[in-house]
Amino acid sequence: MAGSRRAVRIGSVVSGGSAVVTVLIAMVTNYVTANPPGWAENNPVVWSVFGALAVASIGLLLWERRLAVATEGGGRPPAALARIAAVGSHSMNPPAMSAPVRGRDAELERIGRLVRGPGGGMAVVHGAGGLGKTTVAARAAFEARRAGRAVLWIRWRDDPAQLAQDLTHAAHVLGMPENRLEEARTGRASLVDAVWEHLATVSGWLIVVDNVDTPALVGPGPEPIAAYRGWLRPHGSGVLLVTSRDAGRQTWGPDSVLVPLEPLADEAGAKVLMDAAPHAGPEAEAEALAVRLGGFPLALNAAGTYLAVPTSRHRTFAAYRRALDAEFDDLLGAEHPAAAGDPEIARQMVRHTWDLSLDQLHQDGYTLARPVLQLLGLLEPSPIPRTLITHTLVTEATGLPATAATVDAALAGLHQYGLVNTPQPAGGESPESSAGHVQLHPLVREVIAHTLAGPQPRETWLNAIDHHLAEAVATTTGMPGRAGWPTARLLAPHLLPHLDRATPQNFITARDTLDELAAALHAAGAASEQLLLRRHVLDAVILHLGPEHLDTLTSRNNLAIGLDSQGEWQQAADLHRQDLADRERLFGAEHHQTLASRNNLASSLSSLGEYQEAVGLHRRNLTETERAFGPEHPHTLTSRGNLASSLSGLGEYEQAADLHRRNLADRERILGPEHPQTLTTRNNLASSLSGLGEYEQAADLHRRNLADRERILGPEHPHTLASRNSLANCLSGLGEYEQAAHLDRRNLADRERILGPEHPHTLASRHSLANCLSGLGEYGQAADLHRRNLTDTERVLGPHHPHALASRNGLASSLSGLGEYEQAADLHRRNLADRERVLGPDHPDTLVSRNGLATAEAALVNASSRRRRLPWRR
Repeated sequence: MAGSRRAVRIGSVVSGGSAVVTVLIAMVTNYVTANPPGWAENNPVVWSVFGALAVASIGLLLWERRLAVATEGGGRPPAALARIAAVGSHSMNPPAMSAPVRGRDAELERIGRLVRGPGGGMAVVHGAGGLGKTTVAARAAFEARRAGRAVLWIRWRDDPAQLAQDLTHAAHVLGMPENRLEEARTGRASLVDAVWEHLATVSGWLIVVDNVDTPALVGPGPEPIAAYRGWLRPHGSGVLLVTSRDAGRQTWGPDSVLVPLEPLADEAGAKVLMDAAPHAGPEAEAEALAVRLGGFPLALNAAGTYLAVPTSRHRTFAAYRRALDAEFDDLLGAEHPAAAGDPEIARQMVRHTWDLSLDQLHQDGYTLARPVLQLLGLLEPSPIPRTLITHTLVTEATGLPATAATVDAALAGLHQYGLVNTPQPAGGESPESSAGHVQLHPLVREVIAHTLAGPQPRETWLNAIDHHLAEAVATTTGMPGRAGWPTARLLAPHLLPHLDRATPQNFITARDTLDELAAALHAAGAASEQLLLRRHVLDAVILHLGPEHLDTLTSRNNLAIGLDSQGEWQQAADLHRQDLADRERLFGAEHHQTLASRNNLASSLSSLGEYQEAVGLHRRNLTETERAFGPEHPHTLTSRGNLASSLSGLGEYEQAADLHRRNLADRERILGPEHPQTLTTRNNLASSLSGLGEYEQAADLHRRNLADRERILGPEHPHTLASRNSLANCLSGLGEYEQAAHLDRRNLADRERILGPEHPHTLASRHSLANCLSGLGEYGQAADLHRRNLTDTERVLGPHHPHALASRNGLASSLSGLGEYEQAADLHRRNLADRERVLGPDHPDTLVSRNGLATAEAALVNASSRRRRLPWRR
């Protein structure tokens, strides 16, 4: 109609021809406005322009086909530049950040330093599925964009052609000229090289390629990424950030920066839950749930999302945590019907996310990866000895053919994809004290047990595991010296269900397997692992055989010995009393099992500071043991040594030293100079000599003993630590405080790590160090250590235990050094009364308290006298 305005919309034309034509067509087809120019309403002009463009496009298309024919027979095919240069159909913006990123500050800072740096590079954020790699990359992208960097986000789709298009478009957005695209299109240049040559000239960008879980497909061609001639390279002037489940340095090459992700720490996991469901309970309960979920962000987000829904059945962190045991499949193991065909859905589901990695491993030829992982999932959530996972176990359990090489490959693949870990020795732990092992994250193990597809564990799987566990124990305990000790520690937690699965027919055999390993752990000084087995055996024996069966008495005695090793002396004494009463009733007072129980009870009482009662029991036991076994039998030597140690506790150092000298001569002759019991006797003799003030002789014996124990038992065995502590005490007695303090510091660190901060032996090391510091004049530090030690010792052993009295005396002496004579005198006064009552008025420690009190009171009088004489106080 005359005078009317019409917006002309011309249909979009996509051609495989020149980028220039593409851009012109885009300009025409996108020119839509409410006020078009006059020529746009002139139909003859419009159609003339369009016709000219069409003719030009057809001509260029014919020219392109001619070039394509010319490149056949070895030339590079032209690129589809219309798809590359034009804006893609999917967004290249990073995902929006909907919640704070918790617990990833160190990883984000590492990426941030690379982004802010003057150069470029490639960083790979890697870890198992569900650890939040995409979230970390999205936060890094957000920070980079906020800092003014150009940020482009590419999602890997297992399609190298799509990745080529996406990276080429990213380069185009970053200013790659059309002529370079044209050269690549016509085959005069390699497109991948052209893209990276341009990215090397442009700085200030961050390109994220997310979820590259199949790096072998990246290309172009079969060349690995580590060759740095493909689509992923570290050679740009900006940063290429890749996320992947593949952790292999061999995959990403030497010039990539690997940024591993681990499960979130407990506090960070709690914050994730509080962010999602702030009204579901206090932070302490959120932290408990975070621990239960193992710090996996995917599981934490799933739980938080569930708790945030008002109609959910479980509305609090505590309720959700309790429900997990019974409703794991519903809460975290729910199956999504589309997960099998859509990897993006699978990534978001706790049930399915690790199936993606297992599927990929299977496709890559690791056919045993899934069954090996399921086999590991049937063991306990503790480190698993690598030597247990043999090809014979895999074949016997699964029925699948396996060799040592294929099992090695399966474990390597599982490790590369973060499904199994190989924890390194803890800080300060020597390599010889650890063994090769693998470990599943508890949540991975739980999902495997509940949900993962594949051959389901059958009775034959568990039977095979039990058979190989028993074989592993026999092999480990049969190793000479301490060679098998690290593996024995690892095996211990996996034997508990082994005994639980025992039938009445094979219960005794399974029980004996646990007892055999517990004995090896006792020799190794592995008190906590030994105690774990001993408790479980006693419970099982009572259940199967009854509370008064003879085997029950033996198991109770063994448990008490384990408690002794752990420093739980009161519990040990209570069990030994019960055991002694039962054995006296069943066997009589002089039966060899009764004598063993009486000896063990007396030793526990000695540890508790009940020296008088202990000495009485030991004297009786020694007489009866000599009569029953003879003066040189190992049981007799043990009784004599224990009596001597109790006499030392009473301050009868001369008698104790005489007994220990006789015992040492007998043990060196009968057992040899390097037998562990010989070393124990030499240590006890040296301690008695220290009590007599013979520090030089004592130090010489302790030095020899320490060297032997380090060589025979290892530097971290509890007996070795005892020798080091004893040598430090001797050196302190000689006034060699610097050397003594050095040994004490080392020993305290080792005992805190190995035995725990409140084990009585750890408290003894802290006490020794504090005394050395006093000797060095460091009274403030010494007083602080003594205060802490006194509090802990009174709580652990009781306020009247000899060790507590020694701590109080040490604190009083340090306060005297600080000039705090009144406080020191008060402590000495209290300590003297307690020592007179507990140890007797003539005990050497009582005399020390009496002397300390007199010194403090005299210093207090002198100080008061000086204050009265000061001129300004007249």
